[in-house]
Amino acid sequence: MPAGAGGAGGVAFSRVLETIGRAIVAGELPAGHSDTVEGLQQRTEASRSIVREATRVLVSLGLLSAGRRVGLEVLPPDRWNVLDPAVIRWRLDSPGRSAQIDELRDLRLAVEPEAARLAASRRSTAEAAAITAAGRAVGEAGAAGARDATTYLAADRRLHGLVLVASGNAMFVRLRAVIDAALTERALHERAALPPDPHDVGLHVELADAVAAGEPAAAAALMREIVLRTQAPPA
Repeated sequence: MPAGAGGAGGVAFSRVLETIGRAIVAGELPAGHSDTVEGLQQRTEASRSIVREATRVLVSLGLLSAGRRVGLEVLPPDRWNVLDPAVIRWRLDSPGRSAQIDELRDLRLAVEPEAARLAASRRSTAEAAAITAAGRAVGEAGAAGARDATTYLAADRRLHGLVLVASGNAMFVRLRAVIDAALTERALHERAALPPDPHDVGLHVELADAVAAGEPAAAAALMREIVLRTQAPPA
């Protein structure tokens, strides 16, 4: 958590960070836009110290650059840390939402089936047991339907996270927050008013069983189908 993010100051800091970050990602502050701490103070009606703290975070995320002569400058999207959960969230709430959803799915297709294949080959006995339990939890939460959407999301995130960890690939594990963001987006927005799809629930249970049983090809195929089914049908 960034310095100053606790208490009342933390609330103000979070508000300022969200306001400026969202404005940049939405294009309200376009690439090349120059500004100052004072200018952002007026925009956010916040103190100088809080604005400076927020701009430091935005610099670390690649959304802003800071220089003694040029002040603050908004950077183009190819400089953003697009794997950071905050940037993902802002992009999902921006006019670029559709592109962000597509990119998340593309990333998942490139990573998760291979992670499932590796997990089925490398998982320990303890990991196999945890994945089996996670699959069972997804099945139970899915059976509860819309009445237990929060529990279903938590179980879904846990299963996908355990598969990444069991893959034994540290780089895959680092993508856990990105996968979490994709799963949360689908659960809370795309399917917010719908109960879990029974076929999707069944695929997750089968995935857990395949990984635990040491069946790499089946695990990869099941994970690929799970990710592909997140694509919304054409209007």
